[in-house]
Amino acid sequence: MASANSRTCPVSGTAGTPVDLQTVKALLTTIALQRLETGAYRFCSAPDCDVVYFDDEGHTFSTGDVRVGVWQKQPEGDRVVCYCFGENESDMRSEIARHGRARAVERVRAHIQAGRCACEVRNPRGACCLGDLNAAVKRLTASAATSQVEVVR
Repeated sequence: MASANSRTCPVSGTAGTPVDLQTVKALLTTIALQRLETGAYRFCSAPDCDVVYFDDEGHTFSTGDVRVGVWQKQPEGDRVVCYCFGENESDMRSEIARHGRARAVERVRAHIQAGRCACEVRNPRGACCLGDLNAAVKRLTASAATSQVEVVR
């Protein structure tokens, strides 16, 4: 159990990232929302931990308590990385195979510039996905290049 004013997940011990209460409210299931206590919540990004949100008083919400899959907590493969525009690993991998690169980052940047993103509400982390998306594209591109080298051998 977390102690008062704890900034680490009571299960994994991972440092939590502050997340707005609006994000937590928007993403909790109906049943989980009934257990919500107002306060300062944090997001646990540890992939092997089921906790998504926790507060200073030790209240927690797990992956089963949120309306969307939390990509940081799912196995690599088909995860959604951009919750506003549906950019996911499977589509990015297909785009890399067909065209040699994925344009997910460029598409999302264009949406951001047009004022269409709602990351603070749609993304369980409550923050812009662009950094995560960029990292996913780089990882998938490197993986595709490694696979091509292995096929050539």
